[in-house]
Amino acid sequence: MSKMFEELDYAPTPIGAVSLRRRHLLALKTDVFEILLGEEHLMSSLFTASEVALADLGVDALSGDGLEVLVGGLGLGYTAQAVLAHDTVSSLTVVDLLEPVIRWHQEGLVPMQTELVDDPRCQLVQGDFFALSASEDGFDATRPKRQYDAVLIDIDHTPERLLHSGSKGFYSQEGFTAVQRFLKPGGVVGLWSDEAPDAAITAKLAEAFDEAWAEPVVFENPLQDGREVTQSVYLGRKTTNWQ
Repeated sequence: MSKMFEELDYAPTPIGAVSLRRRHLLALKTDVFEILLGEEHLMSSLFTASEVALADLGVDALSGDGLEVLVGGLGLGYTAQAVLAHDTVSSLTVVDLLEPVIRWHQEGLVPMQTELVDDPRCQLVQGDFFALSASEDGFDATRPKRQYDAVLIDIDHTPERLLHSGSKGFYSQEGFTAVQRFLKPGGVVGLWSDEAPDAAITAKLAEAFDEAWAEPVVFENPLQDGREVTQSVYLGRKTTNWQ
């Protein structure tokens, strides 16, 4: 049996100390990996349904092959892993602010070990997603103004409960319009949220995108006798004739 508790790494970052830990849950007979920022839980390997749904809903909203996808927020890697499970995806770029999180994947400390690093389609980039979205050249320093078929974001708890103040301007008509500069015609932006769909957030997306909708993601919490939890994925599509 694994140790009951083990802190795998702890490191300072510009927005606070981040830690990766593993706990063994006797009730479920399984190990659970968690990422914390200070005392705040960011991600758990026990709850990944909505992270996977962000990838699947985003990619399924597209057509064709050779898709280029950008993911904002790495975490334990479940959104990135689900994107790469689609044969239609030819390249994936994952941008994360925190160097230690990227290093955990490089060193194989996370549940999927070095799976993302070893996939030739995948590139992990340290950077501020929100600053890059607002910049002139975008997310790829080697290809300024590069456009993607999908931009999928799993960083903040919700568009209204932010991880840190640097993302505040993104969740607005101006921020949503700005990110479309780096989106191909017909492409989609996806937002992960820890809460059930909120009509006000969908309406805000609709101010900037030609199409906007929300998808509930319902799953059972095994720690609470199977109580259902509802999270959500918001999607906005760039119109095909948007300039």
